[in-house]
Amino acid sequence: MSDYIVFFAPGTCARVPMTCLEEAGVPFESRVVSFTAKEQRGSDYLRLNPAGKVPVLVEDGRPLSENVAILTYLDSRFPDAGVMPPAETEFDRCRHISDLSFCASVLHPIVTRIRIPERFCSLDGARSDVWKLSAEMMIPHFDFIDARLARSPWWYGDRWAAMDSYVNWVWFRVTGAGFPQERYPNLMAHAERIAARPSVQRVLAREAAGQEDLVSRGLHYGFQPDASVPLT
Repeated sequence: MSDYIVFFAPGTCARVPMTCLEEAGVPFESRVVSFTAKEQRGSDYLRLNPAGKVPVLVEDGRPLSENVAILTYLDSRFPDAGVMPPAETEFDRCRHISDLSFCASVLHPIVTRIRIPERFCSLDGARSDVWKLSAEMMIPHFDFIDARLARSPWWYGDRWAAMDSYVNWVWFRVTGAGFPQERYPNLMAHAERIAARPSVQRVLAREAAGQEDLVSRGLHYGFQPDASVPLT
């Protein structure tokens, strides 16, 4: 049995720590969580993560939740994997954590509103307003990210880091919900580089297997967005 288990759902931000484990060459078990069956709210899962969310990393029976914490731990555990770039000072290390927190605390909440706007407003006809307002909130952040990626192929220069996978997951989720891509050629090129990495291809295979398992049990969960509302 592997020393590491990652609880995930297909398409979620659990993709990021799974990619890091693949980059590190660390064997791990990936266990799919069914949102349809509300397994994330079950007592067994809540013992792992009282917030009832994915991902959860379990090492030797000990659970760790929240991507910033998981990725920071994996960096300390496998320093040669490139999860974070080398930090000469504690201040530099905390700046890398700040970057991950930007994805988790700033971008991720906007992603949720773009991807599933119906959870944030029950008024008839208001879903498209939530989508549009959230997409407009994302524009300055993507402007910043696209400009940064114009200077180098990866977030920190010439070498992949977890931050690249986190940014790419944000991009994947919102463009899959109708967010326009053409304004961001560097993010589009970055997505192609990410997709070509063997670690990512192995994680996508894990997600596909998890999805097949859910479908076979009649527990498929997937949000199919409507056509996007044009941004002004």
